[in-house]
Amino acid sequence: MKIEEMKIPVREVFDGYVDSAELGVKGYGGKLNIRPAFQREFVYNPQQRAAVINTVRHGFPLNVMYWVRNGEGGFEMLDGQQRTLSICQYVNGDFSIAHQYFTNLTIEEREQILDYPLTIYICEGDERERLDWFEVVNTAGEQLNAQERRNAQYTGEWLYDAKRHFCKTACAAVAIADKFIAGSAIRQDYLETALGWIANRDGGDILDYMAAHQHDKDCSDLWDYFKSVIGWTKATFPVLRVKLMKGLPWGIYFNNHGSGTYDPATLEARISQLLRDDEDIGDITNQRGIYEYLLDGDERHLSIRAFSPKMARTAYERQKGVCPICGKHFEIERMHADHIKPWANGGRTTAENCQMLCANCNLKKGAK
Repeated sequence: MKIEEMKIPVREVFDGYVDSAELGVKGYGGKLNIRPAFQREFVYNPQQRAAVINTVRHGFPLNVMYWVRNGEGGFEMLDGQQRTLSICQYVNGDFSIAHQYFTNLTIEEREQILDYPLTIYICEGDERERLDWFEVVNTAGEQLNAQERRNAQYTGEWLYDAKRHFCKTACAAVAIADKFIAGSAIRQDYLETALGWIANRDGGDILDYMAAHQHDKDCSDLWDYFKSVIGWTKATFPVLRVKLMKGLPWGIYFNNHGSGTYDPATLEARISQLLRDDEDIGDITNQRGIYEYLLDGDERHLSIRAFSPKMARTAYERQKGVCPICGKHFEIERMHADHIKPWANGGRTTAENCQMLCANCNLKKGAK
């Protein structure tokens, strides 16, 4: 890759600055694409943003930024988006520092910022070289996560549309699914989650799906599927319990059980019953597993390992207080509830699978 160093003042980079859903994020007289499809959204917090402006105002050097020529007389931001946007947003009046907006500064202070020279390395090379270099220059600072690295590999119109739907703070995916999806849209968590679900549907992985759809004109396949998942989830479990529901793999549930017929009222009654823990069932240690349990009936989702007091008393009376291993009689307080068929081997935590062992026999059994 060919690299050329240039000094470009802030005023030239800010010239033609625009940040809109329709036009994208541009600067440098419209010739610089500050946020190409492979780039992440803006992630600097206010302290990091202020640090950039203070560095500029004191005349201290910022780290080198990298642009790449796009072959059309323009440039794409390869590295330095967070610093560039911090500067452009401040000059644009989008935020203040210590209660001072750019317009509150003196003329001399404003000119000092606008004249500040940014060190830019202009890079030229093919797409593979560009993406390899993107990986190299992003090994420091705000680390790329797995989905950001995938985005760098599979750029195109499909990715641009997918980021519009899934990767902005107030994007469409956040609007319909913020109570169900964990993480941050701008850190690619929504996109990664949706891709993981649809890849599971197709029997592949995220890279398989992105490779197959890289050159699609839009992400309608992914977006329609995502809406189906969220719509099915809301219809099947209409009572919202964010602490239990947020972050569950709803797309996997939809892939496996979406064609089934469920009565939401019956499911809700069962959820309430399980959460009250007032029935003849062991202690549920994983309440978040209730939803999958109701879909497939596998008790292991509930992580029920402890028998209820009622189960223990029933087994004790059935055995007349006699430990079935050593044959001795004990008071119930000196006995432990145990799975006849081990829980690890699929034994259920039910009254029928409960036996009372003395503490010594239970300890010996557990050590085997």
